[in-house]
Amino acid sequence: MQGWKEKLLSQAGKEVMIKAVIQSIPGYSMSVFKLPIGLCKGIEAMIRRFWWGQGDKKKIHWVKWSTLCTSKSVGGMGFRDIQQFNQALLAKQVWRLVHQKDSLLFKVFKAKFFLDGTIFDAGVPTNCSYAWRSILQAREVIQKGAIWRVGDGASINIWEHRWLPFSASSKVLSPRGSSDVVWVKELLVPNSGIWNADLLDRTFLPWEAEEIKRIHVCAYGQNDAYIWPLTSDGNYSVRSAL
Repeated sequence: MQGWKEKLLSQAGKEVMIKAVIQSIPGYSMSVFKLPIGLCKGIEAMIRRFWWGQGDKKKIHWVKWSTLCTSKSVGGMGFRDIQQFNQALLAKQVWRLVHQKDSLLFKVFKAKFFLDGTIFDAGVPTNCSYAWRSILQAREVIQKGAIWRVGDGASINIWEHRWLPFSASSKVLSPRGSSDVVWVKELLVPNSGIWNADLLDRTFLPWEAEEIKRIHVCAYGQNDAYIWPLTSDGNYSVRSAL
């Protein structure tokens, strides 16, 4: 970065350099390992000095870093928060372990860490690698952002999973009470793919029952899908998570 400073880039040139080069250099490492907070802050400090400085001269940082990391539409520069970027890249690996079941990555990790479940059931063995620990701590990104799209309803737990697209939390808020239904498939009329309206009215609060009736059920027999609602195709992207 010192060599780039000496070229006395314009502010626009510095912006391109930061976004296209400086913040991209550690991208590969951040997609495999969770960087220590101190290292992330150190990288951001160097970027701030590069952005505000001129040659070897230091200048006042007129705007805080968190503001520079916001979108240009709200007064920022669109720079990446290093810690958030690191977390979003690791969450991409979690997404792959959920969906790409033919990949070598999935086969190796499943055989070693979650043979009888999913990555969300996996524990943290004392002797596991730092890469695996890093991936596991990013599960929260997917769990908080992804939702289930109803197909046959066999994989969706009514009370625990996020599957309500019109709700802020995407989870059922109605009290369970004495209800013995557990899976979404039990809320459908058998062999029809149509909601059982009477059962919905008995099981959920009136407003929530109406919201569930609005949910489009995929063609009967199609499996439930775990999707990322922030993208048009339902697949997780790092950009959408930032």
